[in-house]
Amino acid sequence: MKDLIEFIAKALVDNPDDVTVAEVTGNQTSVLELKVAKEDLGKVIGKQGRTARAMRTILSAASAKVKKRTVLEIVE
Repeated sequence: MKDLIEFIAKALVDNPDDVTVAEVTGNQTSVLELKVAKEDLGKVIGKQGRTARAMRTILSAASAKVKKRTVLEIVE
């Protein structure tokens, strides 16, 4: 899941070297924290949050396949 989000985020931003994804794992739920450069934050979130919502939808579909819940947080 971490690699999936990192791949998508690097394709969207102007500074792909500044993209980092940290994973906090629990029993049933894991949280992915996505950090990008400050000037790329708008590209990852998108208009009215549409890009971020699409990334969360893809992530939930992929995590449902392995029967685990994954949450995406975009950190400034």
